Amino acid sequence: MEKLQIQGSWNEMKGKLKQKFGMLTDNDLMYEEGQDDELLGHLQQKLGKSKDEIRKAIAEL
Repeated sequence: MEKLQIQGSWNEMKGKLKQKFGMLTDNDLMYEEGQDDELLGHLQQKLGKSKDEIRKAIAEL
């Protein structure tokens, strides 16, 4: 399974994700290293997008 490519500060990326997807909260974006699948699964449910679409959105930030 491919790991999330998180570059730079996660706090900065959280802000960008909240701007792109206004319905996301800090609780939705809680991330701990090694819990990529849990974060992706939660975002998949919240946004109604596939894991690949979410990975792509994060990579484009």
